[in-house]
Amino acid sequence: MPSILHCMDCAQQYPIQRVIYTCEVCGGLLDVKHDFGGERISRQLFDGRLGGLDAPFASGVWRYKELVYPGIGDRSIVSGMEGNTNLYPLPRAAAYAGVDAIYLKHEGENPTGSFKDRGMTTGVTQAKALGMTRVACASTGNTSASMASYAARADMQGIIFLQDQQIALGKLAQGIAFGATCLQINADFDRNMELVQLVSERLGIYVLNSVNPFRLEGQKSIMFEALQQLRWRTPDWIVVPGGNLGNSSAFGKGLLEMYEVGLIDRLPRLAIVQAEGANPLYRHFRAGFKNFEPVKAETIATAIKIGNPVNLQKAIRALEWTSGVVEEVSDQQIMDAKAVIDSAGIGCEPASACSLAGTKKLVERGVIKRGDSVLGVLTGHVLKDPEATIGYHADRLEGIAPSYRNQMLQAADDIEAIVKLLS
Repeated sequence: MPSILHCMDCAQQYPIQRVIYTCEVCGGLLDVKHDFGGERISRQLFDGRLGGLDAPFASGVWRYKELVYPGIGDRSIVSGMEGNTNLYPLPRAAAYAGVDAIYLKHEGENPTGSFKDRGMTTGVTQAKALGMTRVACASTGNTSASMASYAARADMQGIIFLQDQQIALGKLAQGIAFGATCLQINADFDRNMELVQLVSERLGIYVLNSVNPFRLEGQKSIMFEALQQLRWRTPDWIVVPGGNLGNSSAFGKGLLEMYEVGLIDRLPRLAIVQAEGANPLYRHFRAGFKNFEPVKAETIATAIKIGNPVNLQKAIRALEWTSGVVEEVSDQQIMDAKAVIDSAGIGCEPASACSLAGTKKLVERGVIKRGDSVLGVLTGHVLKDPEATIGYHADRLEGIAPSYRNQMLQAADDIEAIVKLLS
């Protein structure tokens, strides 16, 4: 078989035909491990597929099929033409952060407006290969929107476990619109994560949170595509928001695989940025990765409002592979950085802005140097959380002063008054 499930802790192996998320021997997280020996992998192969119109290679995930899921048949793939997101050089953001240049890869340009689509195409494809008819997730919003969309494409029932407060309406609306069964539960994300696994085990439902290793295989493609867009030139730093730590885990795995097959000649350093109110990895990093303690998460960046991330050990592994660092930023810093990104005309949800806010803080601390090349990841679309954007510019967010406010003007139905106001 070209692919197996492999425990990252004890090396126990399982066939990919098993419905399993953690090791039965030691409880460790599982990797999807591919045998790349028989695959023809090269820059020329992937460059030759750019601009193609035919499935599956028109997808920004399945363009890299040999690195993502080499054994799957083309007709078994469940795809929404995800990926193909733009990489923006933003001088204004670079000046704000204190670096000469920064590139921001905008995963909010995916079909449902977040990076989750990259992992969901591989996760739902695996669900289909396993013959599953129902899939489920716990979600702060983006995962549920993506799962609902891809479940609908695969003619499966999607089931969403949501907390009953602080859910951005733009995200909740997608899950409902795409026909998923939505359960609002009086519990935070971390408890909902426990519940979805327990319920799914009893009812034979396939879990599509990032504890599912096939999700991370799709999310690796963010790095494949970004490095291809950089003409395979490796940046000094990759900066990414950290919540459940699926992206940072996937990035570490994808970067190492690219290095091992010769697509890149060195590994960049990874910087994971968490909100101060949801910073368990940051605290663990500062303590030398000893005695991990979950936190009660609280932040305006709802997409990363997670106090007990399921991919903790994989994220630590990614940091070790890349000599990476972890930083924290305040909600004030997040919303100010978001305003800078928004004003450049591309926009993002609050959690995305951790990439820019974290870069700025790491530059101020001397960790990132002015001349270093930086690639930041924007994880979600600006319309994912319009309430936060409007609240910031209207100065209605408690504890946050809008440093980059775009105040709405008020005018009477009077042309002279309007001309005077605009003059």
